[in-house]
Amino acid sequence: MHIRDIFAQHQTTFSFEFFPPKTDEASEELFRNIAALQALQPSFVSVTYGAGGSTRDRTHDLVVRIQKETSLTAVSHLTCVCHSLDEMTAILDRYAASGIKNVLALGGDPPKTMADYDRMKDAFQYADQLVRFIRSRTNAPDRRGFGVGVAGFPEGHPGCPNRLKEMDYLKAKVDAGADYICTQLFFDNRDFYDFRERCELAGIKVPIVAGVMPVGSKHGMVRMAELALGAKIPAKLLKAVGRCADDDAVARVGTHWATEQCRDLLDHDVRGIHFYTLNKSDATRQIYQNLGVADSAALRAG
Repeated sequence: MHIRDIFAQHQTTFSFEFFPPKTDEASEELFRNIAALQALQPSFVSVTYGAGGSTRDRTHDLVVRIQKETSLTAVSHLTCVCHSLDEMTAILDRYAASGIKNVLALGGDPPKTMADYDRMKDAFQYADQLVRFIRSRTNAPDRRGFGVGVAGFPEGHPGCPNRLKEMDYLKAKVDAGADYICTQLFFDNRDFYDFRERCELAGIKVPIVAGVMPVGSKHGMVRMAELALGAKIPAKLLKAVGRCADDDAVARVGTHWATEQCRDLLDHDVRGIHFYTLNKSDATRQIYQNLGVADSAALRAG
């Protein structure tokens, strides 16, 4: 389903994010988790994308498998980094041929193994340029072309300390043709509400989906901050995790915290919630149970 139709049909969307496995065994395990989450009837699922060829093929394979073997709508990530114009064209042609209707367009960062990579070799330097190119494709699997999402940063973009300029850049991505914004993960909803108001002031009117990731372990919490490029972890959450005797307790705290985030976001009319699952289903299913519903269709109806 085209992302515009999804937002038109649902007042609140619920979506999950996966990353492509590196082995066949991990791929099968992931698909079991996807099957478990499919019962929650998410609005869509997205698959991350590695620059420099590290997971490009596996991303495509996973997106296509989701498209063919499940009832889910898949959104594939696509980054500017490490792509020539011909490569980008070929990727979009493959997606179109496979029936993939939606893409999340990102600037991206070179892999750590390519620290000296020259970004000037890339066909697109910025995400708004990639959005405009994707929107220009006439052979997309829908008469409207691909549906396009872009990233937002409630705590501020790590590469842009000037938050006024940051909103100008985000507005440029929306004006280039983005259909929605999916935010980086955050742990304090006040950051999201402030970001949403900044978007409103900037004249950004597309749906804004809030990114939520439950803490699963002490090590994982540190890793989350690294993956999210310095995500702020509230002192109250740090204290709660610090009191935990083991990672099972940490997971319970993390699930409770994320549940309360979601409950508050729903009370404040969030347009969508995007769960960063880390390819696991337990925490996300537990959050749904804590919210008192069986699936996202019931959440949307509520």
